[in-house]
Amino acid sequence: MKVVLLQDVKGIGKADEIKEVAEGYARNFLFPKHLAVVALDKNLRELKEKKQREAKDAEHELQEQQSLADRLSGMDIVVKEKASEAGVLYAAVGQQRVHQELLKRGIKIDKNQVENKTIKMAGENTFKIKLHHGLEANIVVRVETL
Repeated sequence: MKVVLLQDVKGIGKADEIKEVAEGYARNFLFPKHLAVVALDKNLRELKEKKQREAKDAEHELQEQQSLADRLSGMDIVVKEKASEAGVLYAAVGQQRVHQELLKRGIKIDKNQVENKTIKMAGENTFKIKLHHGLEANIVVRVETL
């Protein structure tokens, strides 16, 4: 019996795959647990439409991430902090502070997407921002003393 899997089933396949299984297995295990449906024309059409929607959504998300990467690339952020006469900062500038500065500029990303490093001296540094779909952008963080 051909079925369309609704969820991953160990030993059978992954969600949205069409598989041939024993009729008893399908009726007694897969159907009662809502793990699969019979591979009827209607269900196959729905599966095809779902895959098309997912592909369209993924393409749209890729375009959004690419435009975000373009916005971020070469962005210059200036952070002012107190420092000693030697230029050593009293409070280090790190991932959290860079994330806050990006949020102030209207860029909504997760804190963990900002490279985790710490700046302890005044000057210019580069942070890498890791976006979805394997995209990356580099921003320049200039730390100036008060």
